[in-house]
Amino acid sequence: MQIFQKEITVTKNDLDQLNHVNNVRYVQWVQDIAEAHWLKNASQQILDSYYWVLVKHTIDYKGQAFLGDAILIKTYVESSEGVSSIRKVEMHNQSSNKLIIASVTKWCLIDKKTNRPFRISSEIAEMFN
Repeated sequence: MQIFQKEITVTKNDLDQLNHVNNVRYVQWVQDIAEAHWLKNASQQILDSYYWVLVKHTIDYKGQAFLGDAILIKTYVESSEGVSSIRKVEMHNQSSNKLIIASVTKWCLIDKKTNRPFRISSEIAEMFN
């Protein structure tokens, strides 16, 4: 399993009325890290042929983040079977090393020509091992 990660710093635009990161922002970051991982690993031919759609999303909120906090976002594909992949995402506060969120998402691979689900090939699955 290949772990992909990036660090972000919380900005004012990430905050809600309580001055901590808005839950909608966490959802956006989950989507952004999944997309960045896909774009980093996929060849142009694969990118031209397929895309992913989100089928199911769960998120467990374990802590809070505030303005200026450095957040480490980690993701990996846990499994791929048929047309679906299960991806896990964790976000940790860098200064305290505390887990802020844990997320599990289910994605479906779509063929761009037909706009229909497409069975995940071993070539695509191996990009994330």
